[in-house]
Amino acid sequence: MKNRKLANDELFRITAIEYKDRVKSGIVVVLDNIRSSHNIGAAFRSADAFGVDKVYLCGICAVPPKAEIHKAALGAEFSLDWSYYPETMEVVEELRKSGYTIVSIEQAVDSVELGKINISSGQKYALIFGNEVKGVQQEVVSTSDYVWEIPQFGTKHSLNVSVSAGIVLWEVVKRLKGL
Repeated sequence: MKNRKLANDELFRITAIEYKDRVKSGIVVVLDNIRSSHNIGAAFRSADAFGVDKVYLCGICAVPPKAEIHKAALGAEFSLDWSYYPETMEVVEELRKSGYTIVSIEQAVDSVELGKINISSGQKYALIFGNEVKGVQQEVVSTSDYVWEIPQFGTKHSLNVSVSAGIVLWEVVKRLKGL
């Protein structure tokens, strides 16, 4: 049959233990004051799908275990390492000291359109996604090595934070893997 959907046992999914033991991607996701547990769970799910190493939950972010996170994450909160930090700048400073390139995903002066970003193989990236209303904190944007922006062509000029995470993670992984 042409275009037959794959059955779950044909997807060759790895276990949570195998995920944690795999070769690291060098990509981490930082969620800066995300208010919706659904958005946090969806970001976990996208992070798992694209092989992210760790998720950092900051500020007002809810943390697992939480039913709404689990519902959207479909268990990705168990495969991914994660940590909570009360202040986003604290994790940004730690990641910078650990050799990560700090990237805010935001609409800003001198931001680089996602399709025009330069990715270096072997470099570690911390991708920061901000609050549903206020975005990434200005202090975080100001201290970022880069600000990447998703081009938009409608009237809203805003995307759901979990949608933004999926778009950005795909672009970064696509470039790193030469797809």
